[in-house]
Amino acid sequence: MVVRLSGRMPEVTPDRLLSECVPPPRFADVRFGTYRPDPDEPSQAEALAVLSARAEKLAKPRPAPSLWSRLRGRTESPDKPGIYLDGGFGVGKTHLLASLWHESSGPKMYCTFVELTNLVGALGLRTAVEALSSYRLICIDEFELDDPGDTMLISRLLGQLVEDGVEFAATSNTLPDKLGEGRFQAIEFLREIQGLAARFDVRRVDGPDYRHRDLPVAPDPWPDEKVEQEAAVRANASCDHFVDLHRHLAELHPSKYGALLDGIETVAITDVRPLTDENVALRMVVLADRMYDRNLPLLAGGVPLDQLFSAEMLKGGYRKKYLRALSRLIALARAACERPPKSGIDEAG
Repeated sequence: MVVRLSGRMPEVTPDRLLSECVPPPRFADVRFGTYRPDPDEPSQAEALAVLSARAEKLAKPRPAPSLWSRLRGRTESPDKPGIYLDGGFGVGKTHLLASLWHESSGPKMYCTFVELTNLVGALGLRTAVEALSSYRLICIDEFELDDPGDTMLISRLLGQLVEDGVEFAATSNTLPDKLGEGRFQAIEFLREIQGLAARFDVRRVDGPDYRHRDLPVAPDPWPDEKVEQEAAVRANASCDHFVDLHRHLAELHPSKYGALLDGIETVAITDVRPLTDENVALRMVVLADRMYDRNLPLLAGGVPLDQLFSAEMLKGGYRKKYLRALSRLIALARAACERPPKSGIDEAG
């Protein structure tokens, strides 16, 4: 039976949000030993060496703080409390981040930036600090600052946790001192961003997007009838009209988008249309991230996926978010095309 995501109203408790702060299934088995640096991109091997060394340190039991370290705020440590991987889309940053998490001792946490802000919003800042201050390591994937409120919230969170000896690792597609650039220019928020940057040892990871190597454009969309027919014969598939889906997303907090996909193995969407509303577009970005985390093939009708976001959006302040979402959606759509259809209908061209 085909599931309609637009008919689901999941509830998510703070305990579930915290318990799910682990690498997504597609990165459950990655390790440093499975990372293959591109020999033409020396920064990849350098990042691997730096994170491997940090993992070796974090694999040991967490040392008890001395009185001197407490008095000096732990400033005697030669290492910065955070390490930050900057680079383009699909160069293996998340692979390295998840490997660090896997090879470090606990307690530890792995989440996206959006998941972290959702968690703090659910718990409250004080409770979040109390819950996370005992952690050895917090890994934050896709570190982004999309609004001034998140900027100040996460800045305060990191500042308090650093004082408690928590170490951080993060990935992003923008250098820390450029986070928020092109979105808001208020000087007080630029100060906050610069303060965050000072907490991280920045490492650049260069290379082409592996998801787009030799695959520069989206696959041809499927006819809507074929999308519906194929979804009907795939196990645990959902199928929604694009408008129904994005309207439903507006009724849910983004922290529930992961739960919306519980039990789903294939996502099907008919009549995909170009987006012009930034709020709708940003919700689709979050859904794309949750789908990618779960490696859910995407059956899509309507316009080609590379036409989902308008040219204006791809030039604006959120362009990197939209480009990341396109990279991921196209990868999921190609995964659906590569699987032999079970309905007996010819493959899409």
